[in-house]
Amino acid sequence: MDTTQLLKGVLDLAVLAVLRAEDGYGYDIMRRLRAAGLEEIGDASVYGTLRRLFNAGLLTTYVVPSEEGPHRKYYALNAAGRDQLDRSGKVWRAFASTMDSLLDDRGVAA
Repeated sequence: MDTTQLLKGVLDLAVLAVLRAEDGYGYDIMRRLRAAGLEEIGDASVYGTLRRLFNAGLLTTYVVPSEEGPHRKYYALNAAGRDQLDRSGKVWRAFASTMDSLLDDRGVAA
């Protein structure tokens, strides 16, 4: 199964979840997503998602100087982002539970 479409639908949730534990800059967030099992995630998708979530008021940013190159723009969850993560997490869990039931033949009436 091609996971590209699935990733598009859950990337916002995945990025918010990664930022729940610790603030991060673009490449770091992408690395954490890949380490969690989303290996097929593209750079442009992550950076576009970060911009979209920031513009939606769900993230804050700050800049940290770097001695090894350009300054890094860090992203952090704010209160609105945490609320969105909670709401989206509940929706995802309900959806995943429904899909699990369907795949296990528990939710299909004969």
